[in-house]
Amino acid sequence: MNGRPTSTITTADELLRLPDDGFRYELVNGELRRMTPSGYPHGVIVMNVTAPLHQHVRKHGLGQICAAETGFRIGRNPDTVRAPDAAFVRSVRQGGQSEGFYEGAPDLAVEVLSPSDTVFEVEEKVAQWLRSGCTTVWVVNPRQRSVTVHNADGSVEVLTEADTLEGGELLPGFLLPVAEIFRW
Repeated sequence: MNGRPTSTITTADELLRLPDDGFRYELVNGELRRMTPSGYPHGVIVMNVTAPLHQHVRKHGLGQICAAETGFRIGRNPDTVRAPDAAFVRSVRQGGQSEGFYEGAPDLAVEVLSPSDTVFEVEEKVAQWLRSGCTTVWVVNPRQRSVTVHNADGSVEVLTEADTLEGGELLPGFLLPVAEIFRW
């Protein structure tokens, strides 16, 4: 992600009306941030997490999985709209959504690190997700071949390829061997 702001706008509504120029944007405290396109390995890893997650959620009627382009408005005045690489919203929270960004945080945000991500940017995203009501954030690190699970209660767990990513109370019965996330 390119963390440098490209310009300042005031609202999420202005972000929603931006013309399509081929880039994705996030809005952080009123600052527009362009997100550079991800590389091929990033896309493969995102799908290796998202596909089994989507299958599990759909099979058990737990809610919806959203793709990377989905914006979540997690702050106002100034507005903040973030777009994780994948997100899960429980079915009990889906009512009342119409056009535009989802109002509030997803229950689960999945962030797959890109080579351009800085430690500061990742920590900022995780903190924003959790402060705004996200139950869990999975940070997938392709270089270390690990997944760090951040929970709203402050607990953090680092999983390696020898471990299994579990859905816990949020996604009962979901199991994904971490090694499968990095499988080509």
